[in-house]
Amino acid sequence: MTHTAPTRRRFQQLLALAPLAAWLVHRPASAHGEKHERGAAAAPVVKEQKPWGIAAETREAKRSIEIRMSDNMRFTPSHLDVREGETLRLRAVNRGNVLHEIVIGTPEELQAHAEMMKKHPGMEHDEPYMAHVPAGQRSDITWTFNRAGDFEFACLLPGHFDAGMRGTIRVTPLA
Repeated sequence: MTHTAPTRRRFQQLLALAPLAAWLVHRPASAHGEKHERGAAAAPVVKEQKPWGIAAETREAKRSIEIRMSDNMRFTPSHLDVREGETLRLRAVNRGNVLHEIVIGTPEELQAHAEMMKKHPGMEHDEPYMAHVPAGQRSDITWTFNRAGDFEFACLLPGHFDAGMRGTIRVTPLA
């Protein structure tokens, strides 16, 4: 059987998505907007080292910062200064009328994730470095910034990232 170039191209595109599909199928799914509490009764936080740090238990946080989200596609504050090794509880408060999220990462990873969200707007995912916050609700991320550098946080829902819903995090090295 012969295949046309468009058919071959489509097949190659589907093959490229196979690892993502397998990952999504074999992990517990959670929809955008579900609230996940990471308290004493909850399952332990999965601690996987990322370039921007590692997840932490709520009790490890030494400081809390409230980050407000609004329908004008902005975070307040939009910049955080953190010391290397500091564990923060980031309390994301959605003061808008639509779902927002906050995801921490490198600029490159956030850009790639935002592009994936455009292609698959119903994609379900939940990681310790992200929080999906329905209108009028709040959710926490507890994170240890154990790598110095410049990182970002953003709302990756389709249209929100492109509208400028992002902020910066500067992690200064220990002296």
